[in-house]
Amino acid sequence: MNGNSVHQLLGAYLLGGLELQEVRTFEDHLATCADCRHELEQLESLPALLDSVPAADAVALAVAGSANPLSPLDPKPELLPEKVLVDLSVRRRKSRRRWAALVGTVAAACLAVGFLAGPLLNQPPKPDASYSVQSGDGLELTVGMVKKNWGTELEVEGRSMPLEGTLYLWVKGRDGAEERTCGWTATASGRIKITGATPVQLAGIAGVELRDETQKTVASISVP
Repeated sequence: MNGNSVHQLLGAYLLGGLELQEVRTFEDHLATCADCRHELEQLESLPALLDSVPAADAVALAVAGSANPLSPLDPKPELLPEKVLVDLSVRRRKSRRRWAALVGTVAAACLAVGFLAGPLLNQPPKPDASYSVQSGDGLELTVGMVKKNWGTELEVEGRSMPLEGTLYLWVKGRDGAEERTCGWTATASGRIKITGATPVQLAGIAGVELRDETQKTVASISVP
């Protein structure tokens, strides 16, 4: 496989569409190709950008991009069927050659309407649900829940937390199961901000509990 052919794998590599042997081949190429390394650095935030843009918005971006030509990444409308863009925003599992073409196309469409990946990706996703509790001793716990295809992401913030020991956040499912989502060492300030994750879908979460290292419940939130 020559250098130009390996370069065509960049898009699929970026979006996780290569087989193991192809990954090794491309990474060997990266070690000797400054152009590919530079291009990869420029596009490394694109997968997260695509995940953060709803399917309907991705289609709208493509339409807007086709009306505002860019060079040399001038997307042709016929290269952006709605089904492909919907699949792109939901699951990045298309063939590697299609991925390679779509990386440049979607990036151009985003740029055409003024989207900048950096500022967008620096903003945390807006929670689909958020719950808070405050105890009598001043402890405050807020848990934001973000729906994901694989489960639920938990954005945990706390104030006046215990100043010693190790703390854990547990999710309680509506089926009675329990799942530990994250843990951290107590901070001197009593403040924490951490992200956890659980395979339990948001609709299946009955509540969350903050527990110490002895499994004693420090705070509890019920999810209606």
